[in-house]
Amino acid sequence: MKKPSLFFWCLLFSLLTANAGEIYVSNKGCDTNKGTQESPLRTIAQALKQAREWRRLNNIQITNGITILLEEGVYAEPKMLFIRPEDSGTIDSPTIIRSHSTQQAIISGGVAVEGWKKGCDDPRISPSLRSKIWWADAPMTGNRRLEFRQMWVNGVKAQRASLLTDGEMERMVDFCPQTETITIPTRCVAGIQNAKQLEMLVHQRWATAILRVASMQSKGNETMVRFHQPESQLEFTHPWPQPIINGEKGSSSFNLMNALELLDQPGEWFQDYPSGRVYYYPRHEEDMTQAKVMAPALETIMQVAGTPERNVAHIRFENLSFEYASWMRPSFEGHVPLQGGFPLIDAYKLHIPGLPEKAELENQAWIKRPEAAVLVDYANHIVFHNCTFQHLAATALDLNEGVAHSEITNCLFTDVGGTAIMIGTFPDGGFETHIPYRPALEQKLCSNIEIYNNLITQTTNEDWGAVGIGAGYVKGIRIVHNEVSHVNYSGICVGWGWTSLESGMCDNVIEANYVHHFAKQLYDAGGLYTLSNQPNSVMRNNRIETLIDAPYATNDRAFYIYFDEATDGYIVENNWCPEERFGTNRPGANSQWRNNGPQVCDEIKYRAGRVTQ
Repeated sequence: MKKPSLFFWCLLFSLLTANAGEIYVSNKGCDTNKGTQESPLRTIAQALKQAREWRRLNNIQITNGITILLEEGVYAEPKMLFIRPEDSGTIDSPTIIRSHSTQQAIISGGVAVEGWKKGCDDPRISPSLRSKIWWADAPMTGNRRLEFRQMWVNGVKAQRASLLTDGEMERMVDFCPQTETITIPTRCVAGIQNAKQLEMLVHQRWATAILRVASMQSKGNETMVRFHQPESQLEFTHPWPQPIINGEKGSSSFNLMNALELLDQPGEWFQDYPSGRVYYYPRHEEDMTQAKVMAPALETIMQVAGTPERNVAHIRFENLSFEYASWMRPSFEGHVPLQGGFPLIDAYKLHIPGLPEKAELENQAWIKRPEAAVLVDYANHIVFHNCTFQHLAATALDLNEGVAHSEITNCLFTDVGGTAIMIGTFPDGGFETHIPYRPALEQKLCSNIEIYNNLITQTTNEDWGAVGIGAGYVKGIRIVHNEVSHVNYSGICVGWGWTSLESGMCDNVIEANYVHHFAKQLYDAGGLYTLSNQPNSVMRNNRIETLIDAPYATNDRAFYIYFDEATDGYIVENNWCPEERFGTNRPGANSQWRNNGPQVCDEIKYRAGRVTQ
């Protein structure tokens, strides 16, 4: 039998290659180009449109899939990238969006702050500092000056002008729900009694609140502070969590921020409203004539938006960086969260406890979901591989509702203001958060998602009560071989609802992760933290260490593993930690604990965490 010639194989390869559609994008391109390597497009949105048209017309180039290749550079998005069911691939013809080279292309929601000038004569700034302060006008977006709460100088996040440096706090004197006031030492408000944009950051056990200051009334050594609505009513009527006065280790703490009068340390900044003017006190090594200063303009950089009837499917994001997303809600309505960064819509204590689903319930709460830089809904076979998420102010990546058979692998999450990876339903809107969630459509639950080999570090820097990985009502989730570190509250959290009843949560795996340097600021935390009944779930072979005693905690309630209310259905085995510091809160009877603590062998201990590839 005659063997095929070299010419035959070359022809076959060229035909197969020709049927694998490639669309090139470059900052030097033009959206009227053909999208070839020699004639690239300019924007990702146009590349998506071209791919969508190929699929609509059943172009031969979709045969073996479509790859959108981004040349090295920054792709500054003027509006949110919108990926819809019509962009879906198939198992045989996926859509891949990736960098063309090994250097990650950057998809950015930020804009540059330019035109910096040295010196300022604003009387709110100390005369001795005026020559050291630089200022610039905020960039225009549309027909108005951009307003923002975050700013980065040469890739380093600047701190909003504060009474104390980042992470430091003062102790409050009193917290009074009847008058909706917090009393603090008068020395803390010296020189800022007339500040119009002042905010208070309040430490309340496992969460922090951001309250816009309405007025201050001083009497001797004490000053009563009142706040704007809606956050004032929320802060003083919701019972969990609230600040503590005269606790085991003293009273709860606070910081004051966002006043030009407080701009007195290198690395601090302030934006004046309504002028939009930005003031900055440079760090010693920064040259503001050369500095790259970025402000986020978008809260959501990209949304993958399917519906229950029509999912988005078979799309891969590879070797991309998502950067510079905003978080503005606290400027308009404050921020009073329940837990895990979820802001309250309403909450109050029940004078007569009890609901049909939970007889002992003594409070009710309704929440909303935090904002996210990248948001995915009703999608399957979505993959984020070898991507970076950084310089983001709220949640980095949120697989919200109806996401299945998807993966997040080999990604880096750092410099994130909220939760790095959020997955699954946390019932919001009109659904009271303590009632077991049983969706009318089973597909609404996120299921069969793999979170593998990711590095999550230096996150939760805007909302301390957010977490490294947070999963709500989910099933079949595998959180395996990740490293989570330097978070202000808990590391990996699975479950929601505070309920022992069946809710669809099941078959979840938390395995071989390395969690360290957690509970840096808050308490009632766990390196591994769970809630509610999750039958047939496993927590094994993890390494948890460096539980930090939060400096402003009013007790020592933090654990390496914490089974919070009604946790059940887990096999917990071979988890290494330096001591058996485990917590439980009314757990169920169907979990099994085997061989957890410092006696776990070194082989298991050192296999935990990311896998070298």
